[in-house]
Amino acid sequence: MNCMKAGRVLQSYLDGETDEVTARRVAAHLEDCRRCGLEASVYQEIHNALARRAEPDGGTVERLRAFGASLLSDPPAGDDDTEHGTTPPAGA
Repeated sequence: MNCMKAGRVLQSYLDGETDEVTARRVAAHLEDCRRCGLEASVYQEIHNALARRAEPDGGTVERLRAFGASLLSDPPAGDDDTEHGTTPPAGA
């Protein structure tokens, strides 16, 4: 699974709304991809803040926006740094 595909289902995965096969694929990707793993933790932080009815940290919201924007730009084929998360997202 690549970052683009993981990003599309990440929120559903975190909410427990994916099928078993998809959940396993996303979980495996999150273990291998530091970038997506960090973004999953951002989503989780926002979820927890909403559950507390508190405002999420401004840096967290900005990182989420940047991640969403990065999903709109498809990296060139063979760009392993982006695919495998060796370049951390801004604010990490």
